[in-house]
Amino acid sequence: MGATTNRFLWGPVRALLRRIPERSALLILSVITGVLCGLAAVCLKLAIHGIQTKLALITDPYPWAMLVLPGVGMLLSLLIVRYIVKDRIGHGVTKVLQAVSKNESKIKRHNCWSSLVTSALTIGFGGSVGAEAPIVYTGAAIGSNLGRYCGMSYRGMTLLLGCGAAGAVAGIFNAPLAGVLFTLEILLFNISMSGILPLLLSSVSATLISYLCLGNGSAFAATVAPFDMRNLPFYLILGVFCGLCALYFIRTTLSMEDRLGRLKNPYLKWAISAVALGVLIMLFPPLHGEGYNFLSPLLNGLEADLGHTPLQFLMNRTWSVPLFFLLVLLLKVFSMTFTNAGGGVGGTFGPTLFMGAIAGFTLATSLNLVHADVPVSNFVLVGMAGLMAGVMQAPLTAIFLIAEISGGYTLLVPLIFTSAISYGVTRIFEKYSIYTKRIAASGELITHEADQAVLTLMKTEGLVETDFRPVRIDATLGELVEVVARSERNIFPVLDSKKRFQGYVSLADIRQDMFQTDLYSKRHVYNYMKTAPEYVHPDEPMDSVMRKFEKTGAWNLPVVDSDRSYRGFLSKSKIFNAYRQELKDFSQD
Repeated sequence: MGATTNRFLWGPVRALLRRIPERSALLILSVITGVLCGLAAVCLKLAIHGIQTKLALITDPYPWAMLVLPGVGMLLSLLIVRYIVKDRIGHGVTKVLQAVSKNESKIKRHNCWSSLVTSALTIGFGGSVGAEAPIVYTGAAIGSNLGRYCGMSYRGMTLLLGCGAAGAVAGIFNAPLAGVLFTLEILLFNISMSGILPLLLSSVSATLISYLCLGNGSAFAATVAPFDMRNLPFYLILGVFCGLCALYFIRTTLSMEDRLGRLKNPYLKWAISAVALGVLIMLFPPLHGEGYNFLSPLLNGLEADLGHTPLQFLMNRTWSVPLFFLLVLLLKVFSMTFTNAGGGVGGTFGPTLFMGAIAGFTLATSLNLVHADVPVSNFVLVGMAGLMAGVMQAPLTAIFLIAEISGGYTLLVPLIFTSAISYGVTRIFEKYSIYTKRIAASGELITHEADQAVLTLMKTEGLVETDFRPVRIDATLGELVEVVARSERNIFPVLDSKKRFQGYVSLADIRQDMFQTDLYSKRHVYNYMKTAPEYVHPDEPMDSVMRKFEKTGAWNLPVVDSDRSYRGFLSKSKIFNAYRQELKDFSQD
């Protein structure tokens, strides 16, 4: 019944969209994508809030329950992913980037709901991660599957995927401009001016849905003091501090993921992570969940809420509060990584904002203890932008997201100043963001640079030429001449008895002897064979292939498997032709 209804409702819509020009269809689909992403963001927010409200009935009278509940949420997510979804769904933003570069912008259908459900359980039970990356993955999956269902081209489907991501960010934060900038900066699409309109329509649609369902409230409502130029040197210090914190965030996160990834038993990994996370949350309650509820007093000049911590007795000393929150800042990376490693599903977006707020609060409180008299709430907001600019290497997204969610542009100057400095400090030591570092190492990252982006999109396996006639390594010259007579190519791969590539013979190498029939039985292929200067593998990134062509000066290179089984040849001329066509498709409006 459901499938029949789905065909009845969507069948005519798909038929109509396929009849009109793709550019017009994209505008319609961008609005639909935005509406669906807005609803997904609302559902995620309500689900997390609902779970937290129910569990508060346990944790309020029994604070020790926070030792156990985060692990329960992680375990539930682990079981859903392992036995129902049966796919890896963590690191949502990174997965979106990989879908664009490796999978023609196609994302599996289950991602339209799986990240949403598992992240709601993870965060609702107290997992120390953010909901933003899962909702971005959900939104991108919605856009991708809508585009595929309606027969969009690769470019159209990629744009709809971006619309989904933009709508997801806009819906979760009520920040339409930040949604567009997120797609342009972080997802690194080469979008023309005509492509920005669908992004805007999707972001605005998602924001309206979120506003209609949940109102215009923000988790980051703040009491903002007017900007004072005399505080500019302190914002410079904040920018440097955020840049160094961003380096700590990126390197510590990736290092811990590698270490925990060595544990092959998922339940052992869950047990270790659950215990570690529970202890951290008991000692430092701000690490519980997204942590946004702990930011409200910091943003409004109220006394910092430390929660039910056994360390409360230490708080009566002058420097105890900034030192406590400095520890929270340093340990948030650990709690976040333990959550994800233990089977939880969540992202780094939320922890980045949280750590930025704590960085701003810690610095401002410390400065005020030495009589600097800086506005704490301003530093909390600007710190959020500063750390986001460094960790995600997206300064524009950071600036305008904080400006939108804080309800105004009063802090625009310090936001720009601090974000730029943090971004610059981070870029000195880290070329890539938390989302792109691993992808860049594998050569699969699409960037704003058209040349590199086109090479990333080109697939080696699809360019392999297989019409070369192979010869046996022990074949005689006479047998080789017979193969030459039937071939239209002037290169002949030489294989052994197990079809493994040994070398090649070119027509030029045998031209002088091929008409001397008395040599036909005396000479063999191995007398003429040359070894290849380099080998290419079918799944090798194209930029690596091009470096091999440049290094060797060759016009043809053999393609072999890991055991040197022969697959074909890759020619430089075919690569150039494919490059020109890909560049044309990639750059067209």
